[in-house]
Amino acid sequence: MPRPTRSLAAAGIAGVLLAGLAVAPATAAPDPSGWGRPVVPDRTSPVEARRVDRVPTPTLDWYACYGDAECATVRLPLDYDNPKGATTEVALLRVKARDQKNKIGSLFLNPGGPGGSGTDIALAAPYFLGDEVLDRFDVVGVDPRGVGASEQVKCFPSVKEQAKAYAGLNVAFPWTKAEEKAYVASSKAVSRGCSTTGRPLTGAMSTAEVARDMDVLRRAVGDEKLTYLGFSYGSALGQYYANMFPDRVRALVIDGVLDPTAWVGRKGDSRSQEDRLRSAQGAYAALREILVRCEKAGEELCSLAAGDPVASFDLVATRLRPKPAVIDDPDFGPFTVTYADFVASTLGALYGPYGYEQVVGLTAELLALTDPASSAAARTEARAAIIRLAAEARQQRGYDFPYENGLETFLGVDCTDAYHPKGAASFPALAAKADRRDPYFGRLWAWGTSPCARDTWTVRDEDRYTGPWNRRTSSPVLVVGNYWDPATNYRGAVGAAKLLPNSRLLSSDSWGHTAYRTSECVTGAVDAYLLRRTLPAKGTVCVGDIQPFAPLPEVPVATERADASKSARVAQDAPGRGEPKRLPPVVAPLPAVGTLTVR
Repeated sequence: MPRPTRSLAAAGIAGVLLAGLAVAPATAAPDPSGWGRPVVPDRTSPVEARRVDRVPTPTLDWYACYGDAECATVRLPLDYDNPKGATTEVALLRVKARDQKNKIGSLFLNPGGPGGSGTDIALAAPYFLGDEVLDRFDVVGVDPRGVGASEQVKCFPSVKEQAKAYAGLNVAFPWTKAEEKAYVASSKAVSRGCSTTGRPLTGAMSTAEVARDMDVLRRAVGDEKLTYLGFSYGSALGQYYANMFPDRVRALVIDGVLDPTAWVGRKGDSRSQEDRLRSAQGAYAALREILVRCEKAGEELCSLAAGDPVASFDLVATRLRPKPAVIDDPDFGPFTVTYADFVASTLGALYGPYGYEQVVGLTAELLALTDPASSAAARTEARAAIIRLAAEARQQRGYDFPYENGLETFLGVDCTDAYHPKGAASFPALAAKADRRDPYFGRLWAWGTSPCARDTWTVRDEDRYTGPWNRRTSSPVLVVGNYWDPATNYRGAVGAAKLLPNSRLLSSDSWGHTAYRTSECVTGAVDAYLLRRTLPAKGTVCVGDIQPFAPLPEVPVATERADASKSARVAQDAPGRGEPKRLPPVVAPLPAVGTLTVR
């Protein structure tokens, strides 16, 4: 009897005043650009001020953790309209400024998601933030409510019940009719679980609630105004804070930007969130540009240039759609590479500045493996390369124990923040339409929010924030957009900057998801603004340090340490002063996009 075939698939689709006191009038602040123009910010609304200001300033009982870091937990109101009612526990981690005597204050970080761990990225700060930033700021990361070390959201009473509900989600995205049917059924099961067992936390995880938490914690660390750096979905959190608390901003930078009007949508919206965000459009633009540059670079630098790279990618997709490739791993056993796996793996590669190498490599390997006319040697080499990729994926996969709530943290925010289509059964048509518009990636991105369909996701946050998004902040918002970002379309940064009257758009011809640390130009501009509130010149366009098929800069081993887990980092030395650094992987604005695992 032949051994059962497993699938190489993405696992699941699969950041004190007493009540009633009047808000102090806003005063003109000097323009940080040095041009001498005073800025009169909009004021925090009386309703929003009353919500947060009547919460007593928490006492942060910091204790040593993970070597040189400090940790703390606080209990904050589950509902800010009832500050003396139920609470939820929120975890913080800080890396103290190296020059405490000349400290500016605290820098709050969020790595994206929704569902990314702020405590993780804060602990990684010495591996990616500039030396002067580390000198002058206490770096603070907060695990948003429901996430990480904070009180965790759980939509099911047990791992067993969760696994049953998730059963149909175990593909990168559904392609066949049977997969679509199973995916819709699981989407409904997950949303029902989060709307019942997941309560009350799922109804109190909106980005607005996290912004309120951040304002209370800003006060708790002793800062008069907020200094913030947010990546990917963290850009949404930054914009929520800027618009909810516009007169409480010291310096706010967002990188990998979601347009908030597209994120939230409009009441009764029948479109998917992907229809509004157009993440797939950015991903397809990046893929096509890589393949075009491949042809221009020539066969010596890009193996696909022996033919037409665009046609070669299309041919692999055409072959895999009706018939997955079966790979016989002598150690693990047979597994399949489906069309959806190919697309998801390509998207995952596009998240990093060196991803063009994997795009070309995987395409060439599958081109050889799916061609009966390929030589035995070419097929053997291709099979070995894909087996290595599968082995790496197996090392990264999650297991059933303990309870893994990554999808639920994402849904608890997105389904509550935004308007979504009425029924999950509408998603096959929505996904097909998205794929016609934005080839390959439209279907993948569209399916990500199918559990948010209004018919089955019934939990609501009456205090979520839906705008306006055009408040004038007390200091400018620096908006960083990357031309070739495969997750947060560059047009999101353009749209956000147009909305915010006191903002500056910094564009970059960079590769990968977000631009900080992929371009020294961007990194220098962000650091300068955080430290001195000096803005880059209007219209500045940076260039990424790494460009497809161009000579590669030498990357010291030290830069790889940013990816390590919390416990692993404790045993490592951070990069020395002046050594190259790299931003750790930023969490996608959809869960597990592009992440491969073997089943």
